Amino acid sequence: MSQAIDIKVPDIGDFKDVPVIEIYVNVGDTVKAEDPLVSLESDKATMDVPAPRGGVVKAIVAKIGDTVSEGSVIMQFADDAAASPAEAVKPSVSAPPSPVSAPAGRAEVRVPDIGDFKDVPVIEIYVKVGDTVKAEDPLISLESDKATMDVPAPLGGVVEEIRIKLGDTVNEGSIIMSLVTDAGPAATVPVAATAPAASPAASPTSPAATATGSGIDEARFALAYASPAVRKVARELSVDLGQVKGTGDHGRILREDVEAFAKGGASAGASGTAAKGSAAPGAGIGGLDLLPWPKVDFAKFGPVERRELSRIKKISAANLHRNWVVIPHVTTHDEADITDLEQFRVQMNKELEKSGVKLSMLPFMMKAAVATLKAFPEFNSSLEKSADGDVLILKQYYHIGFAADTPNGLMVPVIRDADKKSVPEIAREMGELAKLARDGKLKPEQMQGGTFTISSLGGIGGIYFTPIINAPEVAIMGVCKSYWKQHSGDGKTWTSRLTLPLSLSWDHRVIDGAAAARFNVHFAKLLADLRRVLF
Repeated sequence: MSQAIDIKVPDIGDFKDVPVIEIYVNVGDTVKAEDPLVSLESDKATMDVPAPRGGVVKAIVAKIGDTVSEGSVIMQFADDAAASPAEAVKPSVSAPPSPVSAPAGRAEVRVPDIGDFKDVPVIEIYVKVGDTVKAEDPLISLESDKATMDVPAPLGGVVEEIRIKLGDTVNEGSIIMSLVTDAGPAATVPVAATAPAASPAASPTSPAATATGSGIDEARFALAYASPAVRKVARELSVDLGQVKGTGDHGRILREDVEAFAKGGASAGASGTAAKGSAAPGAGIGGLDLLPWPKVDFAKFGPVERRELSRIKKISAANLHRNWVVIPHVTTHDEADITDLEQFRVQMNKELEKSGVKLSMLPFMMKAAVATLKAFPEFNSSLEKSADGDVLILKQYYHIGFAADTPNGLMVPVIRDADKKSVPEIAREMGELAKLARDGKLKPEQMQGGTFTISSLGGIGGIYFTPIINAPEVAIMGVCKSYWKQHSGDGKTWTSRLTLPLSLSWDHRVIDGAAAARFNVHFAKLLADLRRVLF
């Protein structure tokens, strides 16, 4: 017999009455665990609510514009009685059971329901034998390749024994420690794992609690590599995690780092002396010791208008700031003769007039970019941190992003597998994605996975500029408005050629100047004669 399983909003920190801004599924859809269901937006952050399990959507309770909080039912999944045991879950998503046996006042604490995660490493243990804990106090932190999550205490007591150590892998039901309680024998106590925190590579729009007057830069705080429990301690101590240097594996920030920072200790950023609450919007990320951002009463100098940045601009600002500070940018300028290509483009538009497809120069540039990336594969890579040092990930696919100007700010949709698509196919898809971006309907997955980006100011003007690299990519091509330029081969006769300015920004950790110059020259040659793409 089929019954409905309530899907509830998980722990979203201190956020209350958060509006639903998007619903990603329909009744009858089949979803997998971790698929996004709805998107919420507070005045501080945007967050997706993922599916806690796979299933079929039976009913959608929430609608766009509704406000929800932790525990609110947003939809229902059909529960098929014939489902396999691996698919079966308890009806309450926000509070799955954690088996706790407590004979004679002794409770064995086990890992609660953590979804589809298996063999998850223990990265931090917050307590030691003899510590007194309260219900919901964090005990340990787990980290999969997708998320970090805390396991809280299901009841109060004194830690009697710790069964696991750092580096051990655990699953749902694994015994992690035992508690001595005052209550004598106790029944099973339901508890939920703390909502997963964003991994180090996650978007800066991850949920973060409000910190009014604490001096915390929310964008940097959200980007910091720390577990939920450490974030909570940082909030309590008014410490900006963006200023703290982590001493854990891969730079993860530990509780001790936060406490040392609050006391002005060695973990306080690059200088090691930053005091509690010293962070300011002007302070850099990655431990840069900069002067605080100046606070000015602009109204005393004349009339002003206060206008809030759009959600897109807030997200972009955090990303651009991080990318500019962390990546050692260098920009190499060049130019391409596109006289013949422009004539071909105009002719093709006449031939394609009835198809509804209109070709701009950008789809041709994408094809030239793919061919150039194949010739210079390090430009189609990403730098990844590992225990043994930096590793270069060379990608065998070509997903090209393009900067789209929208009323709400800059967005970067991605054309996937541009090497496998024709110029008209790319142009049609670009038009569809650009429209979604302007209408505010572009989905996160349509902006992910890019390997190289082209930012074009062709319809506006300018000659050269310095585009900021779209991390984790290592290069971006900026192009400006083409113009007619006089050329001479012998100094006596002159011809007028349509010239396209090129501005290639590149990550100096991966690419050197000679390679960047060769990339630009190769790219320009392809635009001058696109038949070269065939070779």
